[in-house]
This record gives sequence, C-alpha cells and structure tokens, in this order.
Amino acid sequence: MQRFADPSHILITGASSGIGAALALAYASTGRSLSLSGRNADRLNGVATQCRAAGALCTTDLMDVTDNDAMADWLAAADARQPLDLVVANAGISAGTIKLGNAPDASDAELFATNVDGVVNTVEPVLPAMLAREQGQIAIMASLASFRAFPTAPAYCASKAAVRFYGEGLRRAHRKTGVGISVISPGFVRSPMTDANDFHMPLLMDADRAARIIQRGLASGRARIAFPLPLYLAVRAMGLS
Repeated sequence: MQRFADPSHILITGASSGIGAALALAYASTGRSLSLSGRNADRLNGVATQCRAAGALCTTDLMDVTDNDAMADWLAAADARQPLDLVVANAGISAGTIKLGNAPDASDAELFATNVDGVVNTVEPVLPAMLAREQGQIAIMASLASFRAFPTAPAYCASKAAVRFYGEGLRRAHRKTGVGISVISPGFVRSPMTDANDFHMPLLMDADRAARIIQRGLASGRARIAFPLPLYLAVRAMGLS
C-alpha cells in the first residue's frame, strides 16, 4: 500500500532506547517530522540529536503512557501541529526492566498498566482523527511472546497477547477505511529491556536490524509484522500445544 511508504509526521512512544530509538533513527530524514516520547531525558535527547543531524524536525516530551489525560493532550497537540501519518505505540516494559527511582522489578500491575493501558492511551486519542481524514497508520508493539503463555513471564505474555488481539481486532473493524493498523511481534531484540534477561535468547538481533524489518512491513501495510521467521514459526507451533 503505497500511501504508507512515506509518512511525513511520525509519533513514537518509548523512543529513548531499543526498538523505539532505532525506529526514530530509521525514519529520520530531511523534512520529516518526529514526535518522540520516553521517560529517560538524557537518552531521549540523545536520540533526538541524532535524528536532527539526519535532517528531521524532532520534538521530544517526557511522557508516562499510563497517564491517560496527559497522553490525550500530548497526542492532540502533536496532531494539531501537523497531522499524524504514523503512530507507533511502542512503549513497554518487562518484569526485569530497571526504572530509575523505582524498584528494579516491575510488578504485574505495572506491567499491564504500561503494556496494555499505555497502548490504548496511545491509540484511542488518535484513531478518530485519522478515521475522519480517511488516512493514517497505527502500529502496535506486541511480541512473539503473545503466541505462547511462558511460565517464566505469564504477565508479560498476557499483556502482549492483549495488545496483539486489540490491534488485530481494530484492523478488522476499520479494514474498509483509509487507516492502516499493523501489529508488530518481534522476537528478542537487543535493548536495555533484554539486557536484564539472564537466560539464552535465541536469534537475538540488533535494534537497527529490527527497525528496518518493521519499517519495510509498515510501508507495505502488512497486518502482522512478526520476526525472525524461524522463531515465529516455532512459537506458533508451541501455541498449538
């Protein structure tokens, strides 16, 4: 779908590290506008500096995606500044995520609040405006963990399954409109979140490679962007058991 190939204004949550940062850098180019949020000011500003060096117009805001009112205001302001072409609901945590000023381990409640409520708080405010314009694209960050309830991370798997079903249902609900909705389900991608893992991560890839895969999938309007393929097929098969 060619209309998704060259978005002018892109908003990304959780853009201070990992896939979010890599996506911001992948999209950064002359004349393109980026609205980025995160919770670590130093890292977020570092990403923005690199994006501006690539020619992008970049604004940054420290945002907590669990704050519904603040997210609605931020998204409305970004869309008013320039209509949003692509919104990436990327912000998420795992049980081992280290959050400055908080306990080193996220509770199940915190995990659901960020991974599920945070996605809804990102999607819900922008979808009506996109539908009214009959154009735009929303990308929801799930995980290959959404296809299997692993006993070592039940809350994480459940949260990612919830947003995968949310995104896939939204796509079907709005399939006859000009708004594209894609669900991204990566495997293990090198980031501060995976750095906290103390187990073997098969087919671990760098964030910039993951960003290129995601960018290609979004440009073609794919419903599901799941990778790497061998791991995707494996978890799908495990999910049938």
